[in-house]
Amino acid sequence: MNFVDIANDGVAGLSVYEPGRPLEEVARELGFESADEIDKLASNENELGPSPRAIEAMKANVDLMHRYPDGGAYYLKMALAEKLALSPECFLPVNGSNEAIEFLAHVFLGPGRSIVMADHAFVVYRLMAAMFGAEVISVPMKDYTHDLSAMRDAIRDDTKIVFISNPNNPTSTMVGGCEIDKFMSEVPAHVVVCFDEAYIELLKPEMQPDTMKYVRAGRNVVLLRTFSKTYGLAGLRIGYAIAPPECISLLNRVRQPFNVNSMALAAAVAALGDDDHVERSRVMMHEGLDYLQGEFERMGLEYVPAAANFILVKTDNGREVFEKLQSEGVIVRPMDGYGLGEFIRVTVGVRDQNERFIRALRKELGLEGSSEAGVGLVGLI
Repeated sequence: MNFVDIANDGVAGLSVYEPGRPLEEVARELGFESADEIDKLASNENELGPSPRAIEAMKANVDLMHRYPDGGAYYLKMALAEKLALSPECFLPVNGSNEAIEFLAHVFLGPGRSIVMADHAFVVYRLMAAMFGAEVISVPMKDYTHDLSAMRDAIRDDTKIVFISNPNNPTSTMVGGCEIDKFMSEVPAHVVVCFDEAYIELLKPEMQPDTMKYVRAGRNVVLLRTFSKTYGLAGLRIGYAIAPPECISLLNRVRQPFNVNSMALAAAVAALGDDDHVERSRVMMHEGLDYLQGEFERMGLEYVPAAANFILVKTDNGREVFEKLQSEGVIVRPMDGYGLGEFIRVTVGVRDQNERFIRALRKELGLEGSSEAGVGLVGLI
């Protein structure tokens, strides 16, 4: 018997998440002298980098790497509790919010159970459900946005988790507080509602839906947040779940000891206190979105109006355009893996990066010098 024969049923048939390649390898293959000549606008990272406070905190902890990390993440939980006005018992720091999704699957999913998710939401929800033998109930989006009414109607007696990515990856759309309130007033009591809010801090405060009120009320709600996006710490893999203490206690039971490393803990505490860096990141994102959306309209390209630091633009053959842009030293994300093969997803960068992307896109689409204009809003034209 080979490994596949011995493996658990269904594992060999799981899809593999498509990672980006190392920039150094891409540069070598394409004939660039160094990775510095390539702009990576594919992973929704913060192009401003980490907070200066986080960098100093990491440097201060370099000499302590022979020690195990604080397994209880005491200082990070205390900092989160103060920042978000919740009890420390409501927080679970994790090795990137993906780990929290896996914990939820360990606790709540298995054969004979199901999840409800949007058809173009974060692919990891689907992968985790398949890994644990749960059924995926996929609900079509409405104008590339979660249709919460349809998702409510899709819930069955065996449904244990509803995943709502808000703002959503990969469409960069979001649902507002009123829609969420209506959904939460109708959702059955046997369901855990998971709001994946990886990009929430990039929204202006008045645009951020208040989902923490459901945690305070003891509802069956889990919020997922991360330091990878707004805070620029993607390389450290640090995030956290927010939920009523009873749920956090269950998630802790499937957590391995020392799941978050010392460098990540120190950087996260420091980053959490740097509101100026968060505001700079918001400004960069909004200025970048305004520029990109304006350029798409001038080129007559359809796009999905974006709420977060990335945007979908329709190029007819996304995989082909991705490969052409890569040859120009600009890496974006093809969307065929999400069933959106006509699109590419591009991360908002700093001004020079955004302008270089637009120049390359114009060249590869044969639109150099073009000034044609169109409304350009996918689903709204």
